[in-house]
Amino acid sequence: MKQLLSILSFVLLFAIQSNGQTSRNPVEGGDRIVKMYPNPATTTITFDLQKEADKGLTIQVYSLIGKKMFEAQNVKTKIAVDLEDFNRGVYIYHLIDRNGKLVESGKFQVSH
Repeated sequence: MKQLLSILSFVLLFAIQSNGQTSRNPVEGGDRIVKMYPNPATTTITFDLQKEADKGLTIQVYSLIGKKMFEAQNVKTKIAVDLEDFNRGVYIYHLIDRNGKLVESGKFQVSH
């Protein structure tokens, strides 16, 4: 329970501090690894990893209350996520490397 509260606190804090389609990229250089479109999305959202991205990355998508909505492992270049089971609102994605380190995160909006 304590761990869940800390995760929810992190997600809410991140959501409050973010603006639009911003992302946090702790990797040196500051360039984004993921391009996502369209934003806001209605039926699908596409995550497009740049060519220089490390292979074997995992994408996770969470609702603002911390519920994991989607996960794809070993993403190579591009993946489209079906938003049929997503409610209208803001969602957060995390891009994680093989070691479990957060590489990039950002948010997108679902409006259907």
